Amino acid sequence: MSRIVLGYYDTFIFDCDGVILNSNKIKTKAFYDTAKIFGDKSALALKNYHLLNGGISRYEKFTYLFTNILCRPFESKEIDELLFNFSNEVKKALLTCEVASNIDELREKTKSAKWIIVSGGDQTELREVFLKRGLDAYFDCGIFGSPDDKYEILKREKRKGNITGKSLFLGDSEYDYQVATAEKMDFIFLSKWTEVKHWKEKFTHNVYNDLADLLGLIT
Repeated sequence: MSRIVLGYYDTFIFDCDGVILNSNKIKTKAFYDTAKIFGDKSALALKNYHLLNGGISRYEKFTYLFTNILCRPFESKEIDELLFNFSNEVKKALLTCEVASNIDELREKTKSAKWIIVSGGDQTELREVFLKRGLDAYFDCGIFGSPDDKYEILKREKRKGNITGKSLFLGDSEYDYQVATAEKMDFIFLSKWTEVKHWKEKFTHNVYNDLADLLGLIT
């Protein structure tokens, strides 16, 4: 496989958790803590499901909790309450967690390209956190997340012209790779904060530690 050169790309699509923010462990803990009201066994099952399905929205994961773990019908207000509790636990931590190093330099060196966030995280929450942390200005083509699925977001933003030309998806999960492949985008796997087990066996090409490592790919 040929070496990726960042200067070839017109659009950069970034996942958030594990790519821009060191927030994977924060959200894993929050899934467990939020589901503890149903018992430790159910909370652990949800946590494990989350770890196996990084990049999928919290809406889908809490629905899975009821339908596949608790195996019972549910009302929308029950999902809403879990989402509220989850968001409360997560938001404060997102405002203080580590940000990927060298993001300033990488943006400067790719200033002719579009940058966009496509995340499994809650869109309203993401936009609030990025604004408060001064990260929103990097992403000139928008910050997008759930409840819309990543597939839906990519297709919609292509139609709108926010994603154009040769595109590169930067993610840290198998789901990110699947989405990028389906949309015929090149993909870089960032390993530093990933929670994918045995990722070295699953990703053998275009693997880098973090955003700082990508500076060497600019010509």
